[in-house]
Amino acid sequence: MAATCQVTGAVPGFGHNVSHSNRRTKRRFDPNIQKKRYFVPSLRRSVTLTVSTKGIKIIDARGIDSVVNELIAKGVKL
Repeated sequence: MAATCQVTGAVPGFGHNVSHSNRRTKRRFDPNIQKKRYFVPSLRRSVTLTVSTKGIKIIDARGIDSVVNELIAKGVKL
């Protein structure tokens, strides 16, 4: 499973580990992705979303119905 948020679209960033001797090796900065289950009253069922912690805050602020409607408009399968 890719480390991608369904709400914000957050994807991994890339960079370097830098040692004490200043050698650089590639590394990956993953977003904090969580699987979260929400009950959506308009659909009358629960949906499981793969969201980042920022996405969870957005859902808390705007409500699950408006976020799910946006995802459906984008064509995301729930």
